[in-house]
Amino acid sequence: MISFCIIGKNEEPVLDKCLSALTPYGCEIIFVDTGSTDKTREIAMGYTDKVYDFPWINDFSAARNFSISKAGCDFILPVDCDEVITDFDIEETKRLIKLYPERVGRLLRINEFTRENENFLSNERVSRLFCKRLYHYECAIHEQLVRNDGGIIQYYSIPLTMSHGGYDGSLEMRRAKTTRNRVLLLEELKKNPQDTYILYQIGKTFYMEKKYEDALYYFDRVMELDVDPKLEYVQDCVEGYGYCLIETKQYERALGLLGVYEEFSSSSDFVFLMGLIYMNNGMLDEAVAEFTKATEKTIVRVQGTDSFRANYNIGVIYECVGELEQARSYYEKCGAFPPALERLKEI
Repeated sequence: MISFCIIGKNEEPVLDKCLSALTPYGCEIIFVDTGSTDKTREIAMGYTDKVYDFPWINDFSAARNFSISKAGCDFILPVDCDEVITDFDIEETKRLIKLYPERVGRLLRINEFTRENENFLSNERVSRLFCKRLYHYECAIHEQLVRNDGGIIQYYSIPLTMSHGGYDGSLEMRRAKTTRNRVLLLEELKKNPQDTYILYQIGKTFYMEKKYEDALYYFDRVMELDVDPKLEYVQDCVEGYGYCLIETKQYERALGLLGVYEEFSSSSDFVFLMGLIYMNNGMLDEAVAEFTKATEKTIVRVQGTDSFRANYNIGVIYECVGELEQARSYYEKCGAFPPALERLKEI
């Protein structure tokens, strides 16, 4: 009923872990190699006899659509080589497919990465499961599902969780990847100069490279256009914009995000960001209030913005103003969060 469709090139370090997590579910596995020079193809053949070659033409959608064309099942679930299934109720998923055959299923992806020696986990919903007779991919980079009839896509959540390590690695490794992506994105932008999703993705590539002024330029362009604040990428864009302003020390300008507070304050991530903005502007009472609100939110992407990260910052504020007992109590709420444990040793 379901075909796992994978494209890859030189994925030897991660592929075995990815494919071994797929085998327990008895689904067809399609692997398309786009020009590997390592053992990627041999590893794939250890899991499936449906391994195909596709010459790389700088177009992820073309490769995705080719993989779909080789699938023997009607329903497709693309998987990236740096993703690993950690939880999948396949029988419930099959039931949902029968209930929503024309919709697109969205899985939960947990991104794992390290920045400045600190570990992060962030959650996102990713559109993946669909009927191959109804959908295809478009866009050379950060490919998007499109209905064949041009209609509006409806979604539902499926009980599938994946871990994703694609945002990890050194700054040099990230720059090598994002530079390649940005070349393709800029080509797409020439075709659609007002495409807010492409503008956002270009901004995000600069952000991942710590080129915050460049990222700001593209995030700004998204926010100048008519966008739906309910879209996840718009929410991420607004938060990325705020963090760029903090990184470039434009603290007063960052207060301008108060103008969109009502649209985005349903998530702990945005409220936590506002706490940081207040904190950097020396508005400590307001910062404590925002971090406290963040701990009361139920919508969270970056783990800890609703708990230990917010409580840690409240602790820092109290320590800075000399209220050490208050600081200690908030550090203790952070559990095993290393920076909080370090402060507890010092006060």
